[in-house]
Amino acid sequence: MPTLGAFAVIFDKEARIFLCHRTDRDMWNLPGGRVETHETPWEAVVREVEEETGLHVQVERLIGVYAVPQKQDLVFNFLCRATGGALRHSPESDKLDWFRSNEIPANTLPRHVERIKHAYSDLKSVHLEIQT
Repeated sequence: MPTLGAFAVIFDKEARIFLCHRTDRDMWNLPGGRVETHETPWEAVVREVEEETGLHVQVERLIGVYAVPQKQDLVFNFLCRATGGALRHSPESDKLDWFRSNEIPANTLPRHVERIKHAYSDLKSVHLEIQT
């Protein structure tokens, strides 16, 4: 049985994307995480973003579904809009920042880099990908 993940693509008014720096390793990623039992992926992404960053978000639409067979993961990427909250660090994230598409840190998780590229290239289609 695959595990489910849900991650948020959040843009600001300048088309910068919001990323979190992980505390368990020197990597940046989209905010999000695992879907818990009896939780939908769109509920999970709202909860995960608030837990990791302090931001309150509203899900606007699904923008990608990614299968990661070697990890038995199925990951949902949602376009989200920040609606409030206050940025804060958490046990999972020690840095939070906004980046332009050409400024994505080199130490961003490769699968997340691909998902970010999809978000910048086309927000009208749902991307269906197998990631290695």
